Amino acid sequence: MIILADDCLIFRTSDGENIPYSAEMISVELMGETAQLFDPEFIKHAAAAVFHFFKNDLKREAVTIAEFSEALEQVLRGFKLDAQTPSLETAIPRVVQSDLTKLVADSDKGCELLFFPRLRDELRTQLQQSPQMLCFQGLRNCVKQLVGAQRWSVRCQQVEDQIVEFLRTCMCKETHGTSCALVVK
Repeated sequence: MIILADDCLIFRTSDGENIPYSAEMISVELMGETAQLFDPEFIKHAAAAVFHFFKNDLKREAVTIAEFSEALEQVLRGFKLDAQTPSLETAIPRVVQSDLTKLVADSDKGCELLFFPRLRDELRTQLQQSPQMLCFQGLRNCVKQLVGAQRWSVRCQQVEDQIVEFLRTCMCKETHGTSCALVVK
């Protein structure tokens, strides 16, 4: 049995995969109108606070990505920075998740040329559901499959950066200023 590091929390994906993350490993992207309300450093601290809440206050070792996303959204709603946000406070958080590892498998293993158009199509499909938060999970495994690597390398980091930047760019073009958060894990 492998012992979980003290600073880690296990995130359960919708497909049953368990991934350990530390507070520093969590990155959150906000898009649309919401991105203008919060500083990226503020979001980083809010995500760390939610992580601390689950790990230390609730003494949990595992949390689903949906639970974490909903808790983070509640925290961000607590900061009334704009007069337009009250309508968001009464809405039920809508989190839509996609598995990047599955997208790689569907796009022929190790073929970036087929993966990126498939990723754009998946983003468009998920945005049709009008989510408040769009979560793409399985980034590390996806990158390793695309690169064909067993261990993380410089090439893996480059491809990971390309995927995140690609999602940001597509999200900006597809949301047309509507409020939707983007989480890539």
